Amino acid sequence: MKHKEENKNCRTWAAWLILTVGLGLLALLMAFSITKGSVPIPIQTVWEAFCHFDAENTRHLIVIDARLPRVVASALVGAAFAVAGSIMQGMTRNPMADSGLLGLNAGAGFALSVCFAFFPTMNYHQLILFSFLGAAFGAGIVNGVASLPRGGASPMRLVLAGAAVSALLTAISQGIALYFGVAQNIMFWTVGGVAGSNWEQIRIITPWILGALMGAVVLSRSVSLLSLGEEVAKGLGLNTLVINVLCSLVVLILAGASVSVVGAVGFIGLMVPHLARFLVGVDYRLIIPSSAVLGAILVVLADLGTRTLNPPFEVPIGALIALVGVPFFLVLARRQRRAF
Repeated sequence: MKHKEENKNCRTWAAWLILTVGLGLLALLMAFSITKGSVPIPIQTVWEAFCHFDAENTRHLIVIDARLPRVVASALVGAAFAVAGSIMQGMTRNPMADSGLLGLNAGAGFALSVCFAFFPTMNYHQLILFSFLGAAFGAGIVNGVASLPRGGASPMRLVLAGAAVSALLTAISQGIALYFGVAQNIMFWTVGGVAGSNWEQIRIITPWILGALMGAVVLSRSVSLLSLGEEVAKGLGLNTLVINVLCSLVVLILAGASVSVVGAVGFIGLMVPHLARFLVGVDYRLIIPSSAVLGAILVVLADLGTRTLNPPFEVPIGALIALVGVPFFLVLARRQRRAF
């Protein structure tokens, strides 16, 4: 009993360490990231742009209007994807759950391609709404396909169905883009990136993402109970139907808003929750906030890498994250097969 209590205290301290040190590291990385790019900018100039902005100074304009929006968008999107993956893994008890692997990202991308082709005059608010609907559409198809065989939707069936549905929706999206001449517009969302982020987008998505992150923290205790199994959760007095609906709504908001900015970037919601779980244990009251910080750090680092690996050109952020995400997925899949 004493050992369990000590272990719990250690996990709590680890979570607080991630939140405090991690947030400080995130701030430093964001500041450093602003200085890097095709035009290197000294940190002193960055500080001057914040304190004494001069609209006639080209470097000040680059800092405020180009680089600062993209690092802020990177942090928001990283936190959103990571928390979405955490909730999905907890509520489904599927360690391979991720918005990219289970069709949400591809569904949101499909909805965006339809908007560009048939409703080109849509504003950004409407695009985000369609991203939510597209994410729900993709997730619904994946769950439906995975549930068709006898025995229901096992974790491996969900992943296989997600891969097939994602490939189908991506192919349809590209076909629509080519046929209606909007391939250049949709290509950015296909490869993923934050280069086109601007203050208008951030102003719109920030309330959605922050509200959903707060909702995830509120639901974290219930997610911990769901991760023990639906029957156990019901036995402990949890209304599993309501919690599942609320968790699904939070995931759709986080994934839909993120895809509308950065595109269909996968593996963030797969890798980060596992890292958080390794550091802070199985309590989602600790996993969810830790995942938010670690996810933000990961995407800010990835965005920094896209600008520094092959200057003055940029590497797609989705491809860079996939270099780590694909081996991680293969190792995890092998472990799951052995366990099965």
